[in-house]
Amino acid sequence: MATFTWSIANLESNTADGGVVVAHWRCDGVEGELSQGAYGTVSFTPDASADGYVAYADLTEETVLGWVHGELSKDDVETAITNKLAELANPPTQSGLPWSASEG
Repeated sequence: MATFTWSIANLESNTADGGVVVAHWRCDGVEGELSQGAYGTVSFTPDASADGYVAYADLTEETVLGWVHGELSKDDVETAITNKLAELANPPTQSGLPWSASEG
């Protein structure tokens, strides 16, 4: 079973009120010696007058990850990474010359 680590790679904020307009996220999956990652962005329209608004200076990675997970399917991202790890473990294609192995 893979282990997943989510992180925020970068934030973009507007200068008017410091609200986050883009969060760059990363999810890394590790299974045994294999690793695979995914990277993406989520856009937001900050509203400083809304309940739950958090000023830029008061943000934590946990808070922003909560926003990201609210906008995309965490399970779908982790499933896609799991599928990539399975392909790394058992490649669906092979290359080489099968007759070369029998010569020699």
